[in-house]
Amino acid sequence: MFAKRLFQKAAHHSQHHGKGLLSSEELDFRINVHYGIPSTSSIIAFDPIQRLLAIGTLDGRIKVIGGDNIEGLLTSSKQLPYKYLEFLQNQGFLISVTNDNYIQVWNLERRCIACSLLWESNVTAFSVISGSSLMYIGDEYGLMSVLKYDTENGELLQLPYHLSSNSLAEVAGFSLSNQQPVVGVLPQPCSSGNRVLIAYQSGLIILWDVVEARVVSVQGDKVLQLKNEIDSQNNVDTSMLDETSPHHLEEKEISAICWASSNGSILAVGYIDGDILFWNTSVGASGRDQPAGLSRNVVKLKLSSAEKRIPVVVLHWLASKKSRNHCDGQLLIYGGDEIGSEEVVTVLSLEWSSGMEAVKCTGRLDLTLTSSFADMILIPSAGMTMTDENAALFVLSNPGHMQIYNCANLSSSMSLPEKELLDSAVNFPAGIPTVDPLMTVAELFHIYGNTETLSKIAALKQSSSMPTLLGSMKWPLTGGVYNHLSFGKDNSIHRIYVAGYQDGSVRIWDATYPVFSLLCVLTTEISSTDLVDSSASVTKMAFCSSTFRLAVGNECGLVQLYNLCSSDDTSFHFVTENKREVRNSAQVQGPKYGAVFRLLNSRVQALEFADGGTKLLVGYKCSRIAVLDVNSLSAAFITDSVSSTSSPLISVLWKAFAFGPAKSINPSGSKIPDNLAGEFLFVLTKDARIYVFDGNTGKMICSRPVHPKKQSSAISMYVIDINAPDPRSTNREHLPKDDSNKLPGEHTTQGSTRCNSEDHSADIILSGECSKESFVLFCCQYSLRIYTTKSVVEGESKSIFKVKLAKPCYWTTAFRKDEKLCGLVVFYQTGDIEIRSLPDLELVKEYSLMSDLRWNFKANMERMISSTNNGHITLANGCEVAFVSLLAGENDLRIPESLPSLHDEVLAAAAKAAISVSSDPKKKQGGSPRLLGGIVKGLKGRKSNHATSLASTSKSDFSHLEGFFMKNPFPEPSTTADELEAAELNIDDIEIDEPMPSASTLSHEAHTKDKGKKSEREKLLDGGVDAKPRLRTREEIIATYRNAGDASSVAGQAKNKLLERGEKLEKISRQTAELQSGAEDFASLANELAKAMENRKWYHI
Repeated sequence: MFAKRLFQKAAHHSQHHGKGLLSSEELDFRINVHYGIPSTSSIIAFDPIQRLLAIGTLDGRIKVIGGDNIEGLLTSSKQLPYKYLEFLQNQGFLISVTNDNYIQVWNLERRCIACSLLWESNVTAFSVISGSSLMYIGDEYGLMSVLKYDTENGELLQLPYHLSSNSLAEVAGFSLSNQQPVVGVLPQPCSSGNRVLIAYQSGLIILWDVVEARVVSVQGDKVLQLKNEIDSQNNVDTSMLDETSPHHLEEKEISAICWASSNGSILAVGYIDGDILFWNTSVGASGRDQPAGLSRNVVKLKLSSAEKRIPVVVLHWLASKKSRNHCDGQLLIYGGDEIGSEEVVTVLSLEWSSGMEAVKCTGRLDLTLTSSFADMILIPSAGMTMTDENAALFVLSNPGHMQIYNCANLSSSMSLPEKELLDSAVNFPAGIPTVDPLMTVAELFHIYGNTETLSKIAALKQSSSMPTLLGSMKWPLTGGVYNHLSFGKDNSIHRIYVAGYQDGSVRIWDATYPVFSLLCVLTTEISSTDLVDSSASVTKMAFCSSTFRLAVGNECGLVQLYNLCSSDDTSFHFVTENKREVRNSAQVQGPKYGAVFRLLNSRVQALEFADGGTKLLVGYKCSRIAVLDVNSLSAAFITDSVSSTSSPLISVLWKAFAFGPAKSINPSGSKIPDNLAGEFLFVLTKDARIYVFDGNTGKMICSRPVHPKKQSSAISMYVIDINAPDPRSTNREHLPKDDSNKLPGEHTTQGSTRCNSEDHSADIILSGECSKESFVLFCCQYSLRIYTTKSVVEGESKSIFKVKLAKPCYWTTAFRKDEKLCGLVVFYQTGDIEIRSLPDLELVKEYSLMSDLRWNFKANMERMISSTNNGHITLANGCEVAFVSLLAGENDLRIPESLPSLHDEVLAAAAKAAISVSSDPKKKQGGSPRLLGGIVKGLKGRKSNHATSLASTSKSDFSHLEGFFMKNPFPEPSTTADELEAAELNIDDIEIDEPMPSASTLSHEAHTKDKGKKSEREKLLDGGVDAKPRLRTREEIIATYRNAGDASSVAGQAKNKLLERGEKLEKISRQTAELQSGAEDFASLANELAKAMENRKWYHI
């Protein structure tokens, strides 16, 4: 009863004095690091200059992936799918459109939403004009609008420009029965953004010229005459000319579109019935240039002869470099096959001999998917265009699985007799693998030690090597920039993340900063009959920060002991229950075995270093325990089975006690026997029983295990120390009343960790004279209990404090604040998370895996959850690994300063300069891809120590488009005389050194110009706009417009004016020559830089 009162007193005193308990203000659940592709991924986007991949999900998250383990997670408050996702190329912004039609602009540098706009109607088509901040929006009512993102003000602007389906139909000479939704909007290649293709759900396709405000081509009549029909099943040309029978397109809705030529002359259109039609957009409008209902500029493609086929969902085109007509290449298709057939991505090689007169399919390849299809994208190599045959095909499937193909290998595979792609696909290389190989256990450890020892750990760090695909293709994702804090003067490693895998391997990462780097991979390289189990699945791991030893246990009972500070060992000790021998180590890089223990043929369930790292506790599934002497590399003792019910062992704790005679008296006044003082082993089994053993001899202290009255399932246990005011120096009226029927604090709430090598005991220091008491916190599936350590040692099963849980929990961990044990984290199978304060176990705050991480609970998830004593928790789920923090004031990772940048401003400035130079017509042909590619390769080869803020040196010239988008192409008739006046250009108005106006100021300039016009009119009329003109006298006209002086002075003024004009023209000519010379010098320098960087290896940069 004294211990119970002491515990109550500590909790009561802490609550009234604000010490030792946790408050909700001190908690802040936040995701610091995230690795892996989310399981709900559904859509992909790519920035070809920054080399970043973005993956949108069904739950409002966006994963951004660059190179060298640089990854970022963007989370929206709306847990809704993204239906469109595109980069504002090379600008550091990402545009997403949600299912509820919110258009969001993400700032990649700040990792947050810069602005958002709710579209009033359902968005059915979306496209960004490449290289600009302009976007096309198509909606359900057939209206195509234009948006612009103003980077300076951070605003999405809806421009006055819009095209309705009725207006276009009227211009094209067609009539529409009702408004048709826009299902596709594509800027035409090689048109500088001047032309845009608009596809409507009914099948109507219109190519519109923005500058000329006219319809260029109309396709998709309801009745057409096919030129050719291609059946691709046999991979040969089976073109069938059909000159007579008309094909009806009624109810033939468009489901996918893409350009099928590098110059934008051929359009591939997929339909919901599985057909694919190639339309020739280079001809005029079919309604004007040929008889109604007939079109000889279309080719039909069928992937299957089945009557019922799945819709064509995605189309992509990869042009061939060898093509002379810009039309040969590969068409990549998902859909069009028979319903119920195996899911595949089909690759077709097409050749067009002369326009659309002769087209044939020269090869077909089916890429079988391992799971259901989500999306796919073609990613060119650095600096190349859509004619890059070395492009990579990224295929996303559920749940969160990505396969990568080298398109050059796909072309060569088509010529093989057997169209089997064995080992042609490469799985996406995860920064932290969880599926391939399969992760079975993971731990996060803190490292404490001297600088010399830490430097030895840092020496293990492997040099980063970029993944390579089959063939000569390099890894295409290289985006992002490390922050300088991650590679400053302090290169010490303060945290390591260790993962064990099903194949027996162990990977160790430096987890000091948000960008994790792989230190080493521990693999089994020893072939021996008695070590054949060394490659079995890893089940438990333990790390000793004092000795830098890592212990690894597997499902066959093997325990491997590594010394992470030594990689020069040439031999190791092989220890069994009966013998010990020395064997030669394998010749592998990195740490090697120091010793291998094979004592019992049973799964290792618990590993724990004790006594300063000199002892290793091993708990087996058969409920036996082995205590190993690490110094002598021998077994101190092995116990018999601790459980009479053969219940599996869960955890083992080592605790040393020294009960003093003055503070070791129970309420009855009996003294604890002297033989109970010393070192103890606390063993927890699955059936919620706690056994206590002598730590020196292995003998059981008491035959009666501590257990709840009702049958329970154990989760974890902790031994905690509490300091409370001495009862002799405390006012009695502050003590809570004793109620034998109800324990104080017992309540029902709405609403595991294994024990690490760290000591979970801590002191909660209170004011006044203190007496120290030790307690055992026992966590079960439906309850939390606290016992005195003394009662547990003596086998007394009566708890002094209990909290009932309304739902089953599966994992817990305790954490500290300011070196004091303060909280308990409880994970429930429902995905809910509770934070409770210690020692009173009061509920402080609740979180949710679903709302915060967007995860669902999965079986055996607790094996991949670990924690440190300062509130860091790591979780793995599917392909994802998350690192979260709980304490608001804690910032060991030094976030946000240490976060990698997702936008390389130096690369962006260089790419803009290269594009500006290559925009010269004389430099365009053959030079721009290589120039830009060289700059991208060169700049991505080195990592900046800091992010340099550079102003944009140049922009792709879309100012002419912005000018047209500032007005409606179909305005209402205007009677204003000023709008009909033609502008007159005067050479005297030219300002040589005046800076070019930016695109974002065009509307302001137009407004200023109109304002200037009105002021001139007011001057002319000597009054306001409404002033009436009056008849002027001859003298007034002469005084206003006649020059003073005689004829010779007038001639002199005209001569001076001509000379001034000549000087201005000469100045313009000189500056033009200087600009041309500077552009040539820059191009030459960039080409030399590109060649030099290509010849250098990545590790020389």
